[in-house]
Amino acid sequence: MEGKRLKFTIISVFVGLLVGAFILLAVGFNPLEAYGVMIRGILGKPKYISWTIIQSTPLILTGISVAFAFRTGLFNIGAEGQFIIGALVATLVGYFWNLPPILHAIVAMLMACLAAAIWAGLAGILKSKFGVNEVITTIMLNWIALYLSNAVVFWDQFKRPNSEASYNILESASIRFPKTLRSISDFFRAPVNWGFIIAILVAILIRHILKNTTLGYQLRAVGFNSDAAEYGGIDVKRNIVISMAIAGALSGLAGAVHVLGVTEEVAVLAAMEGNGFDGIAVSLIAGNNAIGCIFAGLLFGALKYGGYKIQPAMGAPSEIISIVIGTIVFFISMPKLIEMLTTLRAKRKRGGEVESK
Repeated sequence: MEGKRLKFTIISVFVGLLVGAFILLAVGFNPLEAYGVMIRGILGKPKYISWTIIQSTPLILTGISVAFAFRTGLFNIGAEGQFIIGALVATLVGYFWNLPPILHAIVAMLMACLAAAIWAGLAGILKSKFGVNEVITTIMLNWIALYLSNAVVFWDQFKRPNSEASYNILESASIRFPKTLRSISDFFRAPVNWGFIIAILVAILIRHILKNTTLGYQLRAVGFNSDAAEYGGIDVKRNIVISMAIAGALSGLAGAVHVLGVTEEVAVLAAMEGNGFDGIAVSLIAGNNAIGCIFAGLLFGALKYGGYKIQPAMGAPSEIISIVIGTIVFFISMPKLIEMLTTLRAKRKRGGEVESK
């Protein structure tokens, strides 16, 4: 099953790049040259590689969040709002609390996870108690999170003067590489941090929880068939709340890692930044597999980071990359179509071999 899903993903990526190539040709650009610029923009310098990983890290974590909810029968479209809440709380803890290094960063991340878990848990409670669809509640919570974050940023004790951003977190709360390793950051010319390592460890942990624990079995059972799970003695309502809370905590961790490792502040948001919504695409590309989200997040981050360099380099519209990503997700969401096309191709090949004999 995993092998077939991987094949569908590879075919979808190829089709997406092919569609992008046709569009580039249609608007008068050489697709080979454009993709060459994109690849050089990802792998051409150590700085490009590090920025690709940095931009991919929150996408990996929000992808795992969405994938976890999917595996338990829920659609966590609220990863964006949970990301915002996690980033806000991590910044508040990182600025106002004075704790020793390392411990400060750990506490900031834990508090961000807790806040985002409670935020997502609200949708789980409404779903379990009143049957309110989690898609509706999480969409509404996204907007509440955005405007709540903006309101807190304008708090006099938190807002940096003459700006629309908060004060920077204390150095003790940062997860960037310590001064003893700053030569690495100087070499990569990027805020190299522990976020990517954290994302990998979280992916392994979530996979373990889903596959090897009683909690994971119960959550998956509710996702497969809630009626059968309830008949088997599983508390479905409780597991819905737990599932949403864990998914929220993962998205909140993504926001915390982004703040503590990269921006070190939160700013006023005019609109959604898209880290949570992009996590939905990452989850679909990964086939709702936590480990797969690592590679899907890197692919997504690479396409976004390297793709936007084709406009300054050769004048090609950077929106092509959004079309490529959309096409990839479009075909991945229709595995039956790809299966039908590959089966038809195999039949034609066999037919041609019979005729030649």
